[in-house]
Amino acid sequence: MGVKLKDRVLSVDLLRGLTIAAMILVNNPGSWGSVYAPLLHADWHGYTPTDLVFPFFLFIVGCSIAFAYRGKEPSGAVYQKIAVRSLKLIALGLFLGAFTLTFPFVKEWEEIRFPGVLQRIGVAFFFAALIALHANWKVILGVTVALLLGYWGIMGYLPLPDGSAPTYERAPNNWAMYVDKLILGTHTWKPDYDPEGILSTLPSIATTLIGVITGRFLNSRQSNKSRALVIAGVIMLAIGELWNLTFPINKALWTSSFVLVTAGWALLLLALIYFLNDEKKINFGSTFRMVGANALILYFLNSFIAKIFGLISIGDTSLKGWLYQNIYVHDFLPPKLSSLLYALTVVAFYVALGVYLYRRKIFIKV
Repeated sequence: MGVKLKDRVLSVDLLRGLTIAAMILVNNPGSWGSVYAPLLHADWHGYTPTDLVFPFFLFIVGCSIAFAYRGKEPSGAVYQKIAVRSLKLIALGLFLGAFTLTFPFVKEWEEIRFPGVLQRIGVAFFFAALIALHANWKVILGVTVALLLGYWGIMGYLPLPDGSAPTYERAPNNWAMYVDKLILGTHTWKPDYDPEGILSTLPSIATTLIGVITGRFLNSRQSNKSRALVIAGVIMLAIGELWNLTFPINKALWTSSFVLVTAGWALLLLALIYFLNDEKKINFGSTFRMVGANALILYFLNSFIAKIFGLISIGDTSLKGWLYQNIYVHDFLPPKLSSLLYALTVVAFYVALGVYLYRRKIFIKV
């Protein structure tokens, strides 16, 4: 994001590194059939620790926006930088969705997935950065509340075109899934929906804006910041859990209650790290701070290389399957532990790569 060293908040850098490591961990089990429950997404309603990872990253994107655009005046050059960064993220995500090893290295048109993690980051960054550039924290808070309430109104109360009442269950009578099917057709993760779909991107912008407000607060001269972060986190958790009674916590739909609960946990974890690292000056986690400096490119490389490992065939399995079966699967190891060890090896590789890039002063900005 191009934040100067003197403007950085160490706790945010550390949280970014931890989050990208967690993203790589949950995306790379040795076998999807052998995964410990906390490392899987919730089947539908509810959430697991894995469901916190992506919203944590969007929250951190918002914090970074607050640091990077502090004091900047709107201008054509600034707008261009925001647009270019957003388009680069979207392009990288589309590349991941379209790539295959078969010449000409692009999937059949009907098989290409349009939405994705990087695409959502790009869109959320674009709108959050523009809002942050023009608005004070009160306006940003108002926009956030409007997004959450508006999304609830659409998802829960706006009748579908056929006149049927909407629900929060799976397709077909679900607005998020209806919009994805109508506009994206076959270009989705599942036949009937995508967890990074069109309509559910609106509340993900709210997640990012909460990060913007948090980043501005961390840049302020307020005292007792860790205490304030804890209070804000507890309040958001409480409101999110109460909202869950009528608007279920759901990552696939990125419900408003999900936004508040995940932001609440992000604030609490950030409060702990900030208290130890920035207030008490206890120097820890430098490895993950280094990893966080190249977070997005590490995520992209992991996604791309993992895809190649899954596409290369060795006998009746893939390169990934061959490595997993021949190195990690043993009679004396429980299958889930073998699968976790594979994932931890992948994480260790990208952590080491992140440290190497940082020490060589190589920072690849997406």
